[in-house]
Amino acid sequence: MKKNSMRSFTVLTLVFTCFIFFSVAPCQSFAKSVTLTYSNFFPPTHIQSKLAESWCKEVEKRTEGRIKVQYYAGQTLTKAKQTYDSVVDGIADIGYSALAYTRGRFPVMSFIDLPFGYPSGTAATMIANELYKKFTPKEFKETQVMYIHGHGPGFIHVKGKEVKKLEDLKGLKIRSTGTSAEVVKALGATPVPMPMPECYQSLQKGVVDGSAYPLEANKGWKLGEVTDYAVCAYSAAYTTSFFIVMNKDKWNSLGSKDQKIIEAINVEWAIKHGEAWDSSDMEGIRFFMKQGNTMIGLDDKESERWKKAVDPLIDNYQKKLDKKKLNGGEVIKFIRESLKKF
Repeated sequence: MKKNSMRSFTVLTLVFTCFIFFSVAPCQSFAKSVTLTYSNFFPPTHIQSKLAESWCKEVEKRTEGRIKVQYYAGQTLTKAKQTYDSVVDGIADIGYSALAYTRGRFPVMSFIDLPFGYPSGTAATMIANELYKKFTPKEFKETQVMYIHGHGPGFIHVKGKEVKKLEDLKGLKIRSTGTSAEVVKALGATPVPMPMPECYQSLQKGVVDGSAYPLEANKGWKLGEVTDYAVCAYSAAYTTSFFIVMNKDKWNSLGSKDQKIIEAINVEWAIKHGEAWDSSDMEGIRFFMKQGNTMIGLDDKESERWKKAVDPLIDNYQKKLDKKKLNGGEVIKFIRESLKKF
């Protein structure tokens, strides 16, 4: 009797163990992960693209594989101009592009792009994120903002003609987008709207005489190969701000634990992007000079002329925001006070 009882107990134990293993274990060990798509217009070799890809890997690592991100660089999933809408519509779950490519859609955040005389990408990035936190503009309400960053001082680069004063820009066709196009126009040149991926060939073929961009693009986009002069007018330096956003429904479908993990990563990566703009600016300078090109500085008098030429852009933009009751005066005050820290 005793042996039979023990045998029965053993059999029941095995049956119960098998039941637990096949019904509970799959839920814990074989739970399905979520795969998100990420669209970026930067080429895969660009430092900003590499950082975006490392963000994807970090998300998978810290969520222990619960969230995977399939990364598409170089406009292979969506074009730069369509990236934001593609995220809203769910074509891409995450999108990375420039505010300037959807001009007029982000009136408050686009204030960042104006020629305030940015000294670095770190400064532009810090101010952009702080501005978003402070004002939380409704223009991004259709998506979940991951973070924002901005490149270092944007300058005009020219092919074939040395530019030392404002008059030298007259008649030149300069590739530019969004706010940089307004800067180019204010300085007396003719802006030619065109996304960055089209810039190299247009300069090479003479479609444009130059382009507005940060120094890093001389190496990052190889533009130092097709330009001759960089006009380092810091007094009129603009930035271009970039957004990384996620589809709202996708974001809301994630667990609160994973959302907090991603938010922590976002804070870290925003800083990394700003620092990368600065380090890549130095790389861009070295690459530019190795091509035998020339960097042109402006004396104090000429520098002030450039500043006065672009100042009306800031004043007029403030008035436009004020008319729309978008706190233009508060935004400009915040940016200028923040810049004093740098």
